[in-house]
Amino acid sequence: MLRFEVLTLFPDIFTSFLEESLIKRAIEKQYLNVSLVNFRKHGHGKHLQVDDTPYGGGPGMVLRIEPIAQTLKEQKEFHRSSGRETHTILVTPQGRPFSQEKARELSRKKAVLTLICGRYEGFDERLRSLVDEEISGGDFICMGGEVITMTIIETISRLVPDVLGNQVSAVHESFTQPMLEFPQYTRPASFEGMEVPEELKSGNHKIIAQWREEQALEQTKNRRPDLLQCKTKS
Repeated sequence: MLRFEVLTLFPDIFTSFLEESLIKRAIEKQYLNVSLVNFRKHGHGKHLQVDDTPYGGGPGMVLRIEPIAQTLKEQKEFHRSSGRETHTILVTPQGRPFSQEKARELSRKKAVLTLICGRYEGFDERLRSLVDEEISGGDFICMGGEVITMTIIETISRLVPDVLGNQVSAVHESFTQPMLEFPQYTRPASFEGMEVPEELKSGNHKIIAQWREEQALEQTKNRRPDLLQCKTKS
């Protein structure tokens, strides 16, 4: 079973995500486990404060280290008592961009994947010493790490056998190979003058496979030529 653990101030954001579609089914069939932990429980003082003004001044508030550090310690001890290791990921715009390759790497880990979601102006810098790696969704800023965390969970989960129901689907998708996926069509065969390519209607598997390979290459050249450059360098 693949295990995720999410440290967040807003666990309710994940409710619909975990209770719909394939993720829900995967959890019910025990292919996945996703636990949500609100680190506000270790907040400072009677108001359980989790943020404070930045040293040196500046706009916004910064997440204090103690609530997250204490929650991490508590969760690691819990998992250790059950014979499980943890791999802690800080979800931050300063991390390395998430990719299909990283998803495959994380899907093979035996440890619990602990994802820390930020909020406000970011984390106390000292938190970085407590994590194993940092991941971002890309070169943009969200209001918090929850949306990116859901993206990470879903992308990795799709690689778990039986979660998709048809593992062949995952093999042919964009980024699984260093090219985009080939174009897909379904009924009707004709729509407002736009036709499904004859190759796909031929019934000849060799012709279809060749067409798909050619189109995948063409799609990649036109839309993501950088992927082909990476392939050449490797």
